[in-house]
This record gives sequence, C-alpha cells and structure tokens, in this order.
Amino acid sequence: MSLGPGTSELTPTLADPPRMPARVETVRRQFDRRVERFRAHDALVREVGRRLIERLDYVKLAPHRIADIGCGTGGARAALLARYPQAVWIGIDLSLPMLRAAAPRAGLLARWLRPPREFRVCAEAGTLPFADATIDLAFSNLMLHWHPAPHTVFPEWKRVLRTDGLLMFSCFGPDTGKQLRAACAAALPDVRPLPFVDMHDFGDMMVAAGFATPVMDVEVLTLTYASPRALLREVAALGGNPRDDRRTALVSTRQAHALFDALEAQRGADGRIALSFEVAYGHAWKPQPRVPGETSIPLDRLRAGLAARTRPATRDAGV
Repeated sequence: MSLGPGTSELTPTLADPPRMPARVETVRRQFDRRVERFRAHDALVREVGRRLIERLDYVKLAPHRIADIGCGTGGARAALLARYPQAVWIGIDLSLPMLRAAAPRAGLLARWLRPPREFRVCAEAGTLPFADATIDLAFSNLMLHWHPAPHTVFPEWKRVLRTDGLLMFSCFGPDTGKQLRAACAAALPDVRPLPFVDMHDFGDMMVAAGFATPVMDVEVLTLTYASPRALLREVAALGGNPRDDRRTALVSTRQAHALFDALEAQRGADGRIALSFEVAYGHAWKPQPRVPGETSIPLDRLRAGLAARTRPATRDAGV
C-alpha cells in the first residue's frame, strides 16, 4: 500500500494477512485465538492508552494521518479521532481477527455519506506497507514488547514518518509481572516467560534509528485479583510469547496446584493477589534531514569557542 498526497489510495477493507517472520507469525497465531478473551480483559490496555493519549496535551501537533500500530481491537481509535477531528486513523495489526473486531460500527449509509476516516491494515510493525514520509503520528500502545526484534521496528517507523512527525508509544518493562514470575520460578522452573526490554534500551534504539530528542519515562501500575485463576486468565488474554524455547506442553495437575499455591501465598492484607505492570512511555521526533557535509554545533559550544578566541592573551611573568 502506497499513500500518496490524498487518501484515495487507501481502501477501508481488510487484506489477507501477509507472510511474516516465523517468530512474528507465532505471536499472530496467539492473538488470533484470543480476540474475545482480549476484549474481555483489556481494561489495562485501555487505561494505558488513555494515559498515552493524555501526553499529547504537551505537544503541538495537527496530524493528517495517524498510524495506530498494534491497534488490537481499536481501543484508542475513538479518542485519537476525537482529539484530531481532521485526521485519518489507520489501524495496523498483524492479527486479522483483531482488526475485524476493530471494524467501525457505523451503518452502510452513514459510511457512504461521509468520507472514510478509518482504515484497517493487516501488517507487521517492522514492515509497514506505506510509502516513505506519509505518516504524521506513529502511535503504538502496549505492542512493542511482544515484537521479537524491536530494534528493527524503530527504523521502519522513522521511514514512514514525515519530517517533524511524532512517534509515541508505550510498552511493558522488566518488572512487569514480577509476582507471577516468582511464583512460576517456584512451581514451574522450566517455564520461559517473555523477557521485557528496559526502557533505556528502547531509548538507545530510538537514537540508533535516527530519532531526535527521545524521551522515556516509566510508572508502575498494580492490579489485584480475587483468585489465582482470575490473575492467570487476564495475563493469558493480554498477549503472546515469541520465544523459541517457550514451554508449549500443558502443565500437569500437580504443577497447576503448585502454581496456585505459590500465588495464594502472595495474598495481601486486603485478601487479594497483586500483580505489577511496569509501563514505559516513549516519544521522539523525526528530525529534518541533514545536508551532506553539514555539521551541527550546539549554540552554547559555539559561544564558548568565540569567547575563547576573543579573550586577550596573557603572558607568564615567570614569578
């Protein structure tokens, strides 16, 4: 798909899922199977999306095209379109069933009378089917940590962004699910949980990709559950695991009871079981292209250099 000056080259229809790298394909299949479960347990995703969108209050931006990368069932669509009434929302996800769940609910007549402002594209985040410099805002809520090679994603996002376009994303950090990890280490030592990337590494990836003024910050959200089953049900609904060495066999009854016991031991004074989610937020801008042979010098360094040149020379008296 190539986005030209207008939006006529976009069609509000779903294409067949493209071929994807094996580990990305693994995540796609996992999300394909859990659409309804995801929609029933997406409160955390929606809350983080709301907080991510609030951060747009502090930037001056009037995007024409918004790429919602890893849009899932479209939880951020309405808020983004309400904030930017003139924008076109392009929901991108590798799961076709997720995109179908993100379909607009307007009737056929309403869609015919109004120009479409919503489009859905089945694509992988690291290989977007858009022409260079065609997106004004690349928005991604709680998707990046599921990607098996996030360092390949940032150069692609920079490619599709227009100059001075904004990248804004959120993702889980290393302390996410630390209580569950401790319980699994005790009850299921052969389990291979997803290793979340530190926010400083994501900052380095943005710098390496050529983004300007990258900013990362983090907060911890804690949810509580009435039972181990409720906790595990929500964790299973929220995402996949692209690890090649992940456990694929079902746990035995004995192992399941051991895991439940390990989680039960973590009940707090309120009688509920807590689970922490470390949420990292990042944003950066696509800078103006540099002219070949041009060198950028910070203004304070230039002033210091000029001051040194104009400072009167002094002579050592030899005392």
